[in-house]
Amino acid sequence: MTKFLNVALPKGRLGEKVYAMFERAGFECPSIKENNRKLVFENTEKAVRYFWVKPSDVAIYVERGAADVGVCGKDILLEYQPDVYELLDLKTGVCSMAVAGKKDFVDDRNKTLKVATKFTNIAKNYYSKLGRDIDIIHLNGSIELAPILGLSDVIVDIVETGTTLKENNLEVKEKFVPISARLIANKSSFKFKNQVIEKITKSLREQTDVL
Repeated sequence: MTKFLNVALPKGRLGEKVYAMFERAGFECPSIKENNRKLVFENTEKAVRYFWVKPSDVAIYVERGAADVGVCGKDILLEYQPDVYELLDLKTGVCSMAVAGKKDFVDDRNKTLKVATKFTNIAKNYYSKLGRDIDIIHLNGSIELAPILGLSDVIVDIVETGTTLKENNLEVKEKFVPISARLIANKSSFKFKNQVIEKITKSLREQTDVL
């Protein structure tokens, strides 16, 4: 029976980019490129199995052992702090965690700052280091709406180009954590499938070094 290396890839452009890196590392799986709705793809010859996962779920699959390795954003690792090994910065999917607000907003430190975000823990950690008293408003989508409608003073969110902010008359006040895709491993798998995981990590590192 083939002992597969199970790899959780984030659905979407980032996952496709990352799969290409695994392919260059010698772990190709041609069926993944077929136009279908399958979620699991195997290459018995290479003993590798890939599956597409919602980006925010990758770390859960890896932590729980359903995947041996996976790729997820540094934002997920900071927010949920899964018990996994972070092996490598893949230097792709690069953006920043930032505070943004209306252009004319000035922080009055005598008042509790209202912060809208889906990254509750990241926001709490950032403001606690500043000794700032905040009221967190957890939202899941269209976070830019919060300051526009007066629900919050600022937002904490991922910023890539800043176009969405500009189009909504908001601006970045502070970038405070660089975010990019990371290769992560299940702790038990890292022990028992160390050879193949190290081989992949080495090849991916060589690819990122030329970026």
